[in-house]
Parts: sequence; C-alpha cells; structure tokens
Amino acid sequence: MRINGIGTAEYPLTGYTAMEAGRSAESGAVGFMEIVEEKAAQGKAADQDEKAFEMVGPNAPQEVKDAWMNAAKEVNANGLGIRGNGKVSHISQMMVQRLNKMFKGETENFDILGNTVESAILATEQALYNLDRPLATAYRSIEAEQACGKEREFYTAFLERLKKLL
Repeated sequence: MRINGIGTAEYPLTGYTAMEAGRSAESGAVGFMEIVEEKAAQGKAADQDEKAFEMVGPNAPQEVKDAWMNAAKEVNANGLGIRGNGKVSHISQMMVQRLNKMFKGETENFDILGNTVESAILATEQALYNLDRPLATAYRSIEAEQACGKEREFYTAFLERLKKLL
C-alpha cells in the first residue's frame, strides 16, 4: 500500500468527496455558501432601501423611516427604484420631485418627505397622483411598466403605513 498526495491505499479522495456531495444533494441540504450569498443579497437590498430613503427624507422622523423600510421589505422595492445591486430600474416619481427642486434652484435641500408624517403623506400622494396621470404618454418598455407597477405598489404600502401613524 502506498500513500500519494491524492488519497491513501489507492483510493482517490475525489471519489469519496463526490459520493459525499451526492448524498448531501440528495438529502436536500443547503450549502453554507448559498446561505451566505442569500444573507448578503438581503443585506444589500436593505442598504439600498436605506440609501433611497436618505436621498428623499434625510430630515424625516424615525417613524416615517420605519414605515418606508417596512413597505420596502413587504413590496421588495423602494420609492426610488433602486435595486439591490445599486442600479436604478427607472426614473421614479420621487426622483422627479427631486429634479423639480433642482430645476427651481434648490441645490442643497432635496428633502422630499419633509420633517413630519403629514409632509411625507403629501409627497407620497403627489407621487401616486403623478404615476396615475403621466405628462407624456410615450411608449414604455414592458420592464418600465413593471417597474412603475412596483413603484405604485410601494407608494401604496408606504402611504397606508403613514396614515396609520396619524
């Protein structure tokens, strides 16, 4: 019997490993790396939701932030269309409100939600109104339509939470 770098007694280690992997897959066991990747993706999405909130509500009270984060978790989207990978799916109505402030010369105050629950409700109602009545009726891709649907779903969930706070 000789010992080589791969296995002992002429039994290669790869055969044993392949057999164990097959048993593990058969039993339905989830691998450690899959769990880590899933948790990391959840963390990235939560980070993007938080970044989106900070872009539109830096002065909003904590209860408004909690409502935003809970709505984002429920709908799996946020009010700015920022995905878990940090890319923007489309130009959201909250982004349009930010751009309107910029065009009016407000270069330092991009606070859309304001500093009260009432001001957050008004901004969200305005976003929903604008979603339902677009200024342009140009062709939109299926992806853009789906993103707008997700945006509407988020604003509706966020608005429901905000109204419960009053």
